[in-house]
Amino acid sequence: INAPQMWEKITGDKNVVIAVIDTGINYAHPDLTNQIWVNPGEIAGNNIDDDNNGIIDDIHGLNAIADSGDPMDDHGHGSHCAGIIGAESQNTDGGRGVMQDVTIIGCKFISFHDGGATSDAIECLDYLRNLKTRAENPVNIVATNNSWGGPERSQALEDAIKAHQDAGILFVAAASNDGLDNDLVDTYPADYPLANVISVGAINNIDERAWFSN
Repeated sequence: INAPQMWEKITGDKNVVIAVIDTGINYAHPDLTNQIWVNPGEIAGNNIDDDNNGIIDDIHGLNAIADSGDPMDDHGHGSHCAGIIGAESQNTDGGRGVMQDVTIIGCKFISFHDGGATSDAIECLDYLRNLKTRAENPVNIVATNNSWGGPERSQALEDAIKAHQDAGILFVAAASNDGLDNDLVDTYPADYPLANVISVGAINNIDERAWFSN
């Protein structure tokens, strides 16, 4: 992806906030801990919803499955995605993300067993939109990363993504890994006909579509 050439000109910006809607984020990982969003409206550990957004102690994001403020990853996939986006550079742990400087919010709606309810994905989207549009301490959420999907279309999910479009938030979605043409076989959320949806496939080491990628 020519990242080294890009890094000669731009390495990112801590004021750019990306949300990972997935299995959560291991915010204690040494490659991620300095990149994780900290909610300025919350006081950690006091068991009070200090910013009055309906979630107690949401210091680093949301766990929509448990309706809690702890998006800790118990699977690994969300942390993997977060690392690609913004693993810290210039340290002795792991690699480096595409954005060496970035702020990442975790939103967990997929369980350890790979199951995720559409209603919980919508809860994540609503939570993030409220963070961006709140009057006090609004969060500069530029995009969400959504490396999940399936064949079923949901009007409610499409509406929630449309609300992100209206709020100026990009929705980056996995094209899926079935080796199919998404113009012929629908996969969602990548195929919602919305201007803010960016459908991303996989490439191989010679810049061709990977054999498994839609």
